[in-house]
Amino acid sequence: MSLIMILQLCIVLAALWLGSRYGSLALGAISGIGLAILVFGFGMEPGSPPTDVIYIIIAAVTCAGIMQASGGMDWLIQLAEKLLRKHPARITFLAPLCTFFLTVLVGTGHVVYTLMPIICDISLKKGIRPERPCGIASIASQIGITCSPIAAAVVAFITISGANDYAITIPKVLMVTFPACILGIVMASIASYRRGKDLDKDPEFQKKIADPVQREYIYGSTATTLDKKIAPESKRAVYIFFGALLVIVFFAIFQDLLPAYETVKALKDAPTIELIGSRVTVTAEELAKLGHNVEGYTHTAIIPLKMNIVIQIVMISAAALMIIFCKASPKKAVSGPVWQSGMVAVVAIYGIAWLADTYFANYLADIQNMLAGMVEKYPWSIAFAFFLVSVLVNSQGAVVVAMLPLAYKLGIDGWVLLGVFPSVYGYFFIPNYPSDIATVNFDRTGTTVIGKYLLNHSFMMPGLVHTFVASVSGYLIAYMFHTMGVI
Repeated sequence: MSLIMILQLCIVLAALWLGSRYGSLALGAISGIGLAILVFGFGMEPGSPPTDVIYIIIAAVTCAGIMQASGGMDWLIQLAEKLLRKHPARITFLAPLCTFFLTVLVGTGHVVYTLMPIICDISLKKGIRPERPCGIASIASQIGITCSPIAAAVVAFITISGANDYAITIPKVLMVTFPACILGIVMASIASYRRGKDLDKDPEFQKKIADPVQREYIYGSTATTLDKKIAPESKRAVYIFFGALLVIVFFAIFQDLLPAYETVKALKDAPTIELIGSRVTVTAEELAKLGHNVEGYTHTAIIPLKMNIVIQIVMISAAALMIIFCKASPKKAVSGPVWQSGMVAVVAIYGIAWLADTYFANYLADIQNMLAGMVEKYPWSIAFAFFLVSVLVNSQGAVVVAMLPLAYKLGIDGWVLLGVFPSVYGYFFIPNYPSDIATVNFDRTGTTVIGKYLLNHSFMMPGLVHTFVASVSGYLIAYMFHTMGVI
């Protein structure tokens, strides 16, 4: 590894670190500074921004934002609250499952902010230390991203895998990630069940509520959505949204039903060419070896409609139906947290992935030489790279877009990468993510904390337990399906 290569890597890491310090749009914008230094300062050839993934995120976030504007999200939160209040003693297990499924359905973890105060309130009124359900519930709200058919990380995994000759569909991805992540949540919930002291035995909490003002602050109000009336249009929007998800999954399973189109392609790009008057097929490379010049010649190919286009069409159409039939306000959608957080993710993925692709593409041969032995012997070790990059960039979609192409170029099999897919979630490690910070603020008891030494926070233990369990079990599940010929 040359000195100049190390220097340029430091520039990449510095841009990611500085962007994470400022947060929000800065993640992508400051990556642009790193990109400019590499391109204009060092003369590196710029990589390609992940436009296909970005278009899908825009379509999915627009649809989810319109559903939120219609009031449909309020109905989903209300249903979750009814379940939690019906079984308050089991909140440490039910709360993370609720936040997980909300993220799976909507494709973003930023939908849980309304539910978090309710989780805190229920656990407090039941005498359960709020840190127990809140810590794993915040983690689970991000875990769901690798299990959502419209999440950026899943769509990016499928798109990039297809471009690297590993044809994988949404249902097959979920066959691995869904059981792996559920198992991770269950194990992290078990680990959290008796975490810390009970409130009636916690001297710090008892000292706090001895003050009448503090007691009134902690116990004086109730967070609930049950008093909110849900309009029929709001429920209709949820049905349209779920219908769109079912259409996407249906076409992902039955891709033969998608339309196909004739297109003219360069002959040299054809996988095989059928010789005239013969049933023998050869590759363009083989023809060239026989002395045939295939440059400049074309052939007609039948190209099926790609799933990334299907997702975009279905999501945009569903958003339009909600606007027309569910009284959803586009202006309200644009100002809502789902749409705004989604657009921040777009900018982050745009800048981070472009910067990473520029660096890795220019040093691919060097990286392959350095990692070839380890990757060949322990291909699953790429999970550590996914996790570490996630700690820096705070975006699972950005990790996939930045690192997955490199992983394929290193020769790692697609089923291995699918198995360790849950390892792209590591940004709980440094507690600066909005959902974690919001959860700390929602817990009026003060049991959910960041910690004096930064890393000793309430989200570390459940996050590490989940990521380890989900990645290991995901790898084993993927191996099982691979040996069966399913993936």
